[in-house]
Amino acid sequence: MEYPSASPRVKPQLNVSGQVKTYVLDTNVLLHDPRSIFRFEDNNLAIPVEVLEELDAIKGEQSTERGRNARRVHRFLQELLPDSRSMLEGVRLPTGGTLCIIINRYLQENNFGSPAMQRLRAILPDLTKKDNRILAAALFVQETFPPPTILVTKDVNVQLKARAVGLLSEDYRNDKVPEEVEDEDYRRLDVSVYELQRFASEEELQIEMPAERPLYLNEYVLLATPEGKTMPARHFGEGMLRRLRIPEFVKAPGGIPIRARNLEQQFFMDALLDDSLSLVTCFGKAGTGKTILSTVCALHQIKEDDGRYDGLSISRPVIALGKDIGFLPGTMEEKMRPWLQPYHDALEVLIPSKPPREPQFVGKKAAKKKRGEESAVAIAASFNSSAPAANHPVKPYERLLRSGMVEIEALCFIRGRSIARRFFILDEAQQLTPHEVKTVITRISEGSKIVLIGDPAQIDNPYVDSRSNGLVYCFNRMRGQAIAAHVRLNKGERSRLAELAADLL
Repeated sequence: MEYPSASPRVKPQLNVSGQVKTYVLDTNVLLHDPRSIFRFEDNNLAIPVEVLEELDAIKGEQSTERGRNARRVHRFLQELLPDSRSMLEGVRLPTGGTLCIIINRYLQENNFGSPAMQRLRAILPDLTKKDNRILAAALFVQETFPPPTILVTKDVNVQLKARAVGLLSEDYRNDKVPEEVEDEDYRRLDVSVYELQRFASEEELQIEMPAERPLYLNEYVLLATPEGKTMPARHFGEGMLRRLRIPEFVKAPGGIPIRARNLEQQFFMDALLDDSLSLVTCFGKAGTGKTILSTVCALHQIKEDDGRYDGLSISRPVIALGKDIGFLPGTMEEKMRPWLQPYHDALEVLIPSKPPREPQFVGKKAAKKKRGEESAVAIAASFNSSAPAANHPVKPYERLLRSGMVEIEALCFIRGRSIARRFFILDEAQQLTPHEVKTVITRISEGSKIVLIGDPAQIDNPYVDSRSNGLVYCFNRMRGQAIAAHVRLNKGERSRLAELAADLL
């Protein structure tokens, strides 16, 4: 098929002015946000034909978010560009900009005489790679049309290669949160000793809202007096502060009691136990207690008769949302187990197989154990040695999994679900895109609660960063809502070694 673009008479009708730019979109931008086509206001958008090839290769992924997004992009383009001429000449978008498909005439005609193409071939000679061909298309646009040309890509390596060949390049910034100006974990509010005493007795205090940076709804603060007395509080709106409502300890059914070890964990426990909050986000580095606190607070609220929730659902991305987990053998729980091993470890701590004894009973237990060794051997001999129950005793927390009280969720199958009366923990949420987090949260029904935890400084997904990942995006957009709260954990409690490693290595 011969494209009309082979003729120099067919050129995209782009806006030309001092303020208009031409943005060339990479494939990963469209996969990240299919509606990114409508996010560039009155500027020009150019999509290289190589991007359509990459989308075509991905659209067949039936069970993945990438496949769904590729198909959505195809539907958008089909509606906006109904025929060949509109694809090549471009069409007006509702935002006021233009959209067209770019076919690089330099590659089509094997014309490498332009300065840009010579520079590209000198630095990146392999034009069989799709990334290099997309860079070549962006250079073609840069040389052919007057507005400034910018390549938009979420691939950091492509950004670097673009700059190496003299092309402006930037990340897709529509869903990036603004840079935080405050680095503090929580705010300290100065009050008098009298006010603190009144707060301690009445459990609430009306304050004048700070003028520079007002408190947002459900923000946690620390009240402090000049004499050094302090007390934690939570803002309930319009300057009304209330005391935290947390028990002395929480525990799972049949487990050991767990107490908050620092102020930040008290904040987190208060948010986890408050049934008026449907969404809790938590930032925290390794060892700060995100996993174990969220798990024990969930199990503490799950009872057979009158529990607040019917069960606990736990999930985390398998590298990224929608990845196929079929390469591991076994059931879904067995496939997910390597990714959810931290929660098995947490359950083992919360509900140990051998609960710790009081010191006064340790000696008696040892004596009984010694006297009962012979009888235990005799009893064991009466059973079939091949019985699985004898060889593989069931751990206490495994009964929770078998009964359905604790469920393992695979995110790739969550679309279309409605999760009712469950406490849902989404771990490693910083690995997800904003759209993926939205997909999960919109599954939560009335009576359920979702907790998103993670460390924005530890991201393995190449297409999100500390300001564009789903965890940070969700916190930024939901901050100040009556049913949402946020906590930041910084103090490590796992061990002195883990704390030093998290800070220094």
